[in-house]
Amino acid sequence: MTQKHIPDFSRSQDFRIFLRDYLQAYPDDALTIKEEVSADQDPTSIVWELARQGKHPLLVFDQVRDLGARLVTNMFASRERVARMLGVEVQHLHEEYQARARRLVAPNVVATGPIMDAVQHSNFDLHTLPIIKHFATDRGPYITNAVIVAEHPDTGVGNMSYHRSTLHSATEIATSLHSRGHLWRLLQIAIERKQPLRIAMVIGAHPLFMLAGAARLPFGVDERHVAGGLFGAPLDVVRTPKYGIAVPASAEIVLEGVIDPEARVDEGPFGEFTGYSSDRSTNNLFKVETVLRRHDTILVDVVGGNSAEHLNLGRIPRESEMVEKLRERFPSVTAVHYPSSGTHFHAYVALKQMRQGEARQVMLGLLGWDPYLKTVVAVDEDVDITRDEEVLWAIATHLQPHQDVVIVDGLPGSALDPSASGVGTTSRMGLDATRGPKFDGIRAEISPDSIARAQQILAPL
Repeated sequence: MTQKHIPDFSRSQDFRIFLRDYLQAYPDDALTIKEEVSADQDPTSIVWELARQGKHPLLVFDQVRDLGARLVTNMFASRERVARMLGVEVQHLHEEYQARARRLVAPNVVATGPIMDAVQHSNFDLHTLPIIKHFATDRGPYITNAVIVAEHPDTGVGNMSYHRSTLHSATEIATSLHSRGHLWRLLQIAIERKQPLRIAMVIGAHPLFMLAGAARLPFGVDERHVAGGLFGAPLDVVRTPKYGIAVPASAEIVLEGVIDPEARVDEGPFGEFTGYSSDRSTNNLFKVETVLRRHDTILVDVVGGNSAEHLNLGRIPRESEMVEKLRERFPSVTAVHYPSSGTHFHAYVALKQMRQGEARQVMLGLLGWDPYLKTVVAVDEDVDITRDEEVLWAIATHLQPHQDVVIVDGLPGSALDPSASGVGTTSRMGLDATRGPKFDGIRAEISPDSIARAQQILAPL
């Protein structure tokens, strides 16, 4: 089969060039809304209505009332679109992401860049930033694309991570470090030294930078180096004016300041990936000291809730890591998929089982490696794990609950799981829906020739 030509979207690190080139290359995969819409839920409503129709285009809103900026959202809602960002077809998405992400490339510090178009050290009002409200149940407008960059005070090694954020005052932002991840660890170091944590919040940049922000890395590995690997070239960065934190030179908005280790402010509720509104437990206060913006700022938004975009941005790096781990240990694994229906809590794995019990071993591996997963379903290689109905059919026809279900209790779970215990633990379950060695049944099939004839007959209709 002839390889489709995919443009090189990594040749520039400027989001605006990416957007221009993508709209030219794939006009049918994008939708520009020229009619004026409200910043209060209208973009989310349009995303939800398109998804109900099975459509997930990149969305550009030319006129959002009182926003003062164009809005681009739903960028990661399509796996095929994410694969194109990496220059491959969708079947090669996981291996290409892992291959690039493993090639760590240190950033290139430049003297200036478009993000330095307008720099305010005082007399700024954060209420003038372009921010939209996603759900009626949200506390207010939220920054969903807030990639916080911090650097270790001794080594200078950076950390990038997503943290939902909302305005607290004209100069302060309420955010949350609920994941207790590496940024939380850096905050504990700052607290031990009785110092605030210096950070820069990047709001809008090239999608490969955004993918790097979702990478899963050991503490002490810098996501900005992963961004360089994804680009295949060093990430061009400038130093923020006050604290010298390296941020993308072509970002749309950067806020520089400190997280106050003492302050606690109200934050939430906000529509999360579970499909439920969630308060947060850390309620941190970000005191902004410098605002950097490009001229004619574009708001690069991430759709909140259990949208395809929100789920894809978080799960594609996780899936890529899990596929690599599983195949290294279990060559029988043919495919891994995290379905949207399971938010981040379910995974499906297909395998060509070589010996009895291997499916159970694979499931326990996934449940142990991925801290979000609660349920893993193992199926045979001929089951299409990208379709929930196929997996449910395998469960219905292959699984006997008394012998094919594994449950492990008392493990750490997601703080956002509304069903988890008050102390944050969860049970995890593996469902072996493979046929097994003594399975007695022949799958009903239709010949490929007959299917081709049906497609030919129906095509004109």
